[in-house]
Amino acid sequence: MNVPKFAVAPGETLRAALAGLLEGLPAKQAAQAVERLIANYRGSTPTDAPILRDRADVAAYAAYRMPATYEAVRSALGALADAAPGWAPGSHVDVGGGTGAATWAVSATWDGERPVTVLDWAEPALALGRELAAANPWLKATEWQRSRIGSALSIESTDLVTVSYVLKELTRDDRRSVVDAAANAAQAVVIVEPGTPDGYARVIEARGRLIAAGFRVAAPCPHSSACPIVPGDDWCHFSARVSRSSLHRQVKGGSLPYEDEKFSYVAAVRFDADPAPERVVRKPQIRKGQVLLDLCAPDERLHRETVTKRHGPLYRAARDAQWGDAWPPPHQESAES
Repeated sequence: MNVPKFAVAPGETLRAALAGLLEGLPAKQAAQAVERLIANYRGSTPTDAPILRDRADVAAYAAYRMPATYEAVRSALGALADAAPGWAPGSHVDVGGGTGAATWAVSATWDGERPVTVLDWAEPALALGRELAAANPWLKATEWQRSRIGSALSIESTDLVTVSYVLKELTRDDRRSVVDAAANAAQAVVIVEPGTPDGYARVIEARGRLIAAGFRVAAPCPHSSACPIVPGDDWCHFSARVSRSSLHRQVKGGSLPYEDEKFSYVAAVRFDADPAPERVVRKPQIRKGQVLLDLCAPDERLHRETVTKRHGPLYRAARDAQWGDAWPPPHQESAES
């Protein structure tokens, strides 16, 4: 059977679809909607009601936030794919998926069409997600279901569950219920939260519940043991580069054509996976003749490795290493081995 192919990458297709959302919506109104929604999302009180109220809200916020969510989830899924290169999800449920950024990220990570269900409590977000998905040949059959995300959540058996930028909106009990429901339903669970100390704390709590449910961590950690980071001293997060739209520049007043989305995540599985030997957990420091790499190791420790010119190909690989990459590259030994 011939599988439909994208004429352009899914990310570019998504950006093109998002560009048309604000047609007919005054720029000032779009910017005001985004600013109000950002204020709501940054509030300290969890909500059990939709924040996105109508199409104007959804269109403005999707155009503003969906590219960043897509890039963060795509990065997390890429790490999962690297750890389990022989696996691909045959089905996918996106919990609290709204307009479906994670479904686009899944289609960019693994080729082909699969049963996809997006669960969210905001009907305007689901409606817009359905509209955007019409541009993606692998998402046209996606089911968009209204569902309260909390203690009563029920997820049918599936290969992959994604929960991205959702846990902050929930009470602590509801967060636990959602993670447990994902664990009961899926072979792989990917959770993404903002790259803040609070976001990291929510990810670590979810990570612990997944491990207790029988999962093993595939990424970013090189192990399923305790995180070596001391709470309150630091937090584990990564960065994904996002092209900035005119709406981004208008709301934030910036001039750069891009911004960096900071995020924390965990990808956990019930099947065999090969986590990274070590993970680059900070932006590499490139100095004259050497590269400093801050790494998370499989023996539950954080350490710094210095790679110099005398390491030959490994030095060249270190100069190309990015924050969040596995280390060392395949078929090369660490400088400390």
